Amino acid sequence: MSWPRSTKNADGERDPEMHQTKKGNQWHFGMKAHIGADVDSGLVHTVVTTPANEADVEVVDELLHGKEQVAYADAGYAGAQNRVTRPGLRWEIAARRGRIKALPEGRARHALEKAERRKASIRARVEHPFRVIKRQFGYVKVRFKGLAKNTAQVITLFALSNLWMARKRLLAIAGGLRPLQAVTG
Repeated sequence: MSWPRSTKNADGERDPEMHQTKKGNQWHFGMKAHIGADVDSGLVHTVVTTPANEADVEVVDELLHGKEQVAYADAGYAGAQNRVTRPGLRWEIAARRGRIKALPEGRARHALEKAERRKASIRARVEHPFRVIKRQFGYVKVRFKGLAKNTAQVITLFALSNLWMARKRLLAIAGGLRPLQAVTG
């Protein structure tokens, strides 16, 4: 999610709590933020941060609150259903692109592509908090050394993104903003 520059500091060392990973053909150094969010409202209920080199599926159990009936996840969480066994929980995990491309043209491929589009449209709602903290709040790179400080900042930003995304509903409940009336005397 957020990547500090990998240039070395005055001591000639990188942050020992951050690590590097390859995404596509690009190397990144830093940390990842993983979120658990409500599919209906899009509001974040859980935030977990890890060094960039840790697999997404490693923290899947921490992202669930326990009352889910369906869990939607991207391809980075493949195998999550084997790590978390909860009765009544249905997993909807995106297929890796290579699996879809390997299928020959025809009904099976078309059906799989349609199912993946349906999953992606639901998962897209959960990506909105990332857009809010990156675009509305301008958070694209970590600013501190160490996971603890960066985690505190990321949790705060996701809490603020919840307020941002729920602002219209909150204002409707409160009756909207009322302008201050000037006191004349």
